[in-house]
Amino acid sequence: MGPDVPLLNEYKQEFFWKRFPQTVLGGPRFKLGYCAPPYVYVNQAVLFLTPWLFGGIGTLLCQLQMLHELHAAVLSGMLMFGAAAAVQALAFYAARRSGTVERLGALNILVDEEEVEFTRCVSTETIRFIAPGKKFGFNVVLHTILAGVLCGLGTWYVFLGRLTALYGSIGVSLVVFVLSWVTLCIAEYSLVINTATETATFQAQDTYEIAPLTRPLYILIFIAVDLADRFSGPVPELHLACQVLHVLFLFLPLLWALGILPPLDALLLWGTEQALVFGLGGSPMSSNLRLLLMFAVSAGVAVCNFFIPSTLGVVLFSISMGFLLSLDFSQVGAHCRGPRASFGDHGFRRGGSPLPPSTFGWNLGYRELLLYLSLLLMAMAEAGLLHHFLGSAQSHSFITGPQAPVSYLLLSLFCLCWTLREIQGAYVFGGMFLNPFYPKGMSSVQAFKQRDRGLYIAAAIRRILLYLVSPFAMIAFLSMDTSLQLLNKVSVSVGFTRAFRVVWQSSEDALLQMVVVVLVQLTAGNNILPGWNTLGTGVQLLLVGLLIDRLNQFLAKLKFTLTVLVTSWTEKKQRRQSAGTLLALNASFCPVLLAVVTLSALLSAPLLPLFTLPIFLVGFPRPQRSWPGPVGTACPCLDSIFYQQMIRSLASALKTAFARGSLGSLAPGSHFLGRFQDRMVWIMILERGYGYCTVNIKGLELQETSCHTVEARRVDEVFEAAFERPERLNFSQGFNLHWGNALTPCAALAVRVYSDARNVLSGIIDSHDNLRKLQDDFLKALLWLLLRYCVQKHKGFLWRSEEGPGVGGRKSQSSQLAQTTCHQPPEAVVVNSNASSLRMRQDSSSLTSFGDWSDEDDLFGPQPARRTVALVTSEAQPSHTTLQAGASLPGSVEMDSLFENMALSALQPLQPLGLGLGMPAVDKGRNLEVFRETTDSLPHVNFSCPQSEIFSLPTVWRTAPILQSRLLQLRPLFPEDWFRFILGRFGPAVQDEATEDMTKALKEDEALKDLHAQVALSCLISLGAESAFTSPSYVYRLYCGDVPWTEGLDWLSSSKDLYQLALRAFRFSFKLLFDQASLGPMESAEELFSTLEEYERDWYIGLVTEKGWHDSVLQEKPFLFSLGQDLAMGTYTGRVLSLQEQLVQVGRLNGEGVRGQWANLSWELLYATNDDEERYSIQAHPFMLRNLTVQAADPPLGYPIYSSPPLHFPCL
Repeated sequence: MGPDVPLLNEYKQEFFWKRFPQTVLGGPRFKLGYCAPPYVYVNQAVLFLTPWLFGGIGTLLCQLQMLHELHAAVLSGMLMFGAAAAVQALAFYAARRSGTVERLGALNILVDEEEVEFTRCVSTETIRFIAPGKKFGFNVVLHTILAGVLCGLGTWYVFLGRLTALYGSIGVSLVVFVLSWVTLCIAEYSLVINTATETATFQAQDTYEIAPLTRPLYILIFIAVDLADRFSGPVPELHLACQVLHVLFLFLPLLWALGILPPLDALLLWGTEQALVFGLGGSPMSSNLRLLLMFAVSAGVAVCNFFIPSTLGVVLFSISMGFLLSLDFSQVGAHCRGPRASFGDHGFRRGGSPLPPSTFGWNLGYRELLLYLSLLLMAMAEAGLLHHFLGSAQSHSFITGPQAPVSYLLLSLFCLCWTLREIQGAYVFGGMFLNPFYPKGMSSVQAFKQRDRGLYIAAAIRRILLYLVSPFAMIAFLSMDTSLQLLNKVSVSVGFTRAFRVVWQSSEDALLQMVVVVLVQLTAGNNILPGWNTLGTGVQLLLVGLLIDRLNQFLAKLKFTLTVLVTSWTEKKQRRQSAGTLLALNASFCPVLLAVVTLSALLSAPLLPLFTLPIFLVGFPRPQRSWPGPVGTACPCLDSIFYQQMIRSLASALKTAFARGSLGSLAPGSHFLGRFQDRMVWIMILERGYGYCTVNIKGLELQETSCHTVEARRVDEVFEAAFERPERLNFSQGFNLHWGNALTPCAALAVRVYSDARNVLSGIIDSHDNLRKLQDDFLKALLWLLLRYCVQKHKGFLWRSEEGPGVGGRKSQSSQLAQTTCHQPPEAVVVNSNASSLRMRQDSSSLTSFGDWSDEDDLFGPQPARRTVALVTSEAQPSHTTLQAGASLPGSVEMDSLFENMALSALQPLQPLGLGLGMPAVDKGRNLEVFRETTDSLPHVNFSCPQSEIFSLPTVWRTAPILQSRLLQLRPLFPEDWFRFILGRFGPAVQDEATEDMTKALKEDEALKDLHAQVALSCLISLGAESAFTSPSYVYRLYCGDVPWTEGLDWLSSSKDLYQLALRAFRFSFKLLFDQASLGPMESAEELFSTLEEYERDWYIGLVTEKGWHDSVLQEKPFLFSLGQDLAMGTYTGRVLSLQEQLVQVGRLNGEGVRGQWANLSWELLYATNDDEERYSIQAHPFMLRNLTVQAADPPLGYPIYSSPPLHFPCL
């Protein structure tokens, strides 16, 4: 797509320009997409101005001194209450009337706005159009009462006498009076009549009708400040605030229209988070419930500190509660539920991955409890002793007091910790210069680890200094502070509660804040800083922490702003026709642009680039997580399993990186991007505490679109510039040429992941020499599997099941022994459908004639008539409903689906009327009866060796309806030498005392050889492989389990175990073909035997769509192989997954850039409803990584294919 793709298509533009005026005015719909009678607009205008009318009556009576101000306000409120009640009654009546009428016809969901046929001025349709009413009765009462209160207080708020007293001018008072009532009318209409869609939308759906309360709430906040000024004493600051707020009151409609003021739910969560972090020393939480609970407990601690009379008690209580609240309480709750069921375990279980490592910190055990208890006791003892002996003896001079040595210690600790952290990453000084100490070259994992050993030692020293030494130094500094004697002040009490909490909650940030306070004190010397020293150390730390956070946000937002501005012109694919105009406007209004950036930083709100263009707005404040829903929502697909598999290993690698500081500062809200081959991992920090960090890991789609590919290529270039560098660097090479990019490389992590290799099989699968060899390999693999089946059955590793297996794919012996409740035959690769369509098959059995249709045959050479395996199985075993499948249409492949084991061809096809009439009938159950009669009449096999009974095969496997003459004709194909060789290898495994004579007797038993030859050759004929395989499409169909019908297929499919063995043997033989074509032929029987053993032990050979593939990836099978077909290219492909330790490159993203793009995404989809898949704001942007950022958003706006629950990583 070009850069001038429309921001909104024509349909969405019309929709937007109908919705936006409604948002500005609070709900009246004066712009419709169709003609409406004039009374519709008149009615809305009258209802809009009704509050002004009632307020004007009260104001007039007050100005005429007929009523007191309070009485006039009450009168206006009562009138508005009555009007609101009447409107709600009319809306209820209209809903009852329309609810009794049955609507004919279906609603057209493609019509954006349903046309209304108006009949009268006050008809049911008119009332429902203007005032739709409320969904809940409670809201009817609440909103009606609130409308009266709002009108009454609003009248009191804008009395002309009050305005004249504030501004001293009649003219100014009149202007403020008129415009203020516009604001009040907008809020009243939104509350009572009809609520407009807000540009500041946080939730996708307003289930409980909270949106109508948003605008009235902000008005009540303004009124509350005015009432405080009225009834309090003369406070100049409060009076000035009233003057400012009365002017700002006029601009509330503009703020609502621009979406700067947050909705109630976002305001509550944002305010709670800001108060918890900056007022109480906590951290943003991973869920809304945890946030509210943590705020309540932390506020209770501050209240208790205010009422504790002893300063020593305050110090001890603050330290103990600060330490306890900074720990991972989810582990405590999980520990109470079970001895080993930690929250981390729960998170990994939900993620579908194995449990995390049982190293220190993952679970709350005795080691962790002992460490935490020791730290707490040592901290309380230190603080109590220092405060008791030195707290009251502090001299008036900071430089000569006992705090001075601790201050210099804090400075030294900060410099050491900062330096040791900087050298851990790939770049230093804010990502501007390459780190010369970081390992160079990524040739192998082992070489990288060897070169990284020196940095590991430096990281261990930093970890000790930061987590064990720094907290005690900071506690010593706080315990000796003289401002602790002023705890009777609320500000001092809150400040020290936060100070003692943040020492543990975020030691690195606390150390920086304390160093700034120390530097200010050292710079001032013996001089007293007016206004600063009276605040107390606790409040000083609070203000410094707030200032540092806002400064970091300002710098990140400014970098994001410059990236958007510069790339809108320098990137040709981003240069729109309006780019020059927008750049000129931004340059002309540079102070306004800086004001917007500053305001968004002060509010901790995202900087919203409209449509990701250089048009910047202040988004409404919201929590750091940006999304209201629970963490862990995704859009799963087949590729999600690769992210589930790597989570366990990635967690261990991230734990080490977090502890070392390789990824920089771990502030909640930080975003990281990991890259390996075609996989993208999005990591977000949710929560931070003492010794733990909570993250959310998302996996982005693997099927790369053009936009995804462009950005992925740029990500690879950024990582290559950081990690693939020469040994010696000059200045130009040491500078980060991608500094303006949103991604800054941090570190490479060693993670156990699947390496994905795909090969085109042209020249392999279509080679006649290879296909001729396939027949011989099939017989050898089948004989190996048959003898192994007998060995397993003899040793008790095998059990029979009456029901068909429910998964596709084999399981190892260890998994079989562990899952004793499983009804699955071992080593089974199931391709029969699980879907039950028995009733359909009984009603129209003649649908089997569809099986003779085939459009997959080669152009050259006829193919046997096709009947699918699932179809034959259902005919042979009508009593087993679990194996029934629908009639398979031509072109379908019978295989287990990943989700709910539903085969595609099991869906019931559409049946034209009379389809089954006149068709020949099918004799159901005939095949089973024939097989049973044949089984009873078969003579017993007389073996010459007693041990041969172990290798005997079930009798039903000898009942193939194949003439003996055909078997004798194919007997030369039977590999006798191979059979004797594997019999010699398997024989000792089942003998208590293996001797050469017994093994020789087994090899010379002709009856045993004839038995296995009969079964193996019968399977060969039943699979249609009597002659050599000559068609690649035939090989592919057999590999997929789509076996064409043969005369022996009924017999083969009647025995599920034998059928599964035959299918697995064919897949093994194809894998042998693939390996021999790539690596050369097998040189000996011993090599072939070891290769088959390796396939059995370390490989899963099947299809990507089978559930066995999914399970094998999660169980971390070392290797997986699948055969596929590229219909577009007309080629066959082989896919090999190999599990190995690889380096996953991780970089830090500009968090403010991510928040800004997510804010635009929320506005664009939830308000403008611009869901066009080719819209401008989703196109590739190599600097902003716009497409990847949109993918990583939470559904329904984004579409990550995997998202983990909150995972708690230890960082000690």
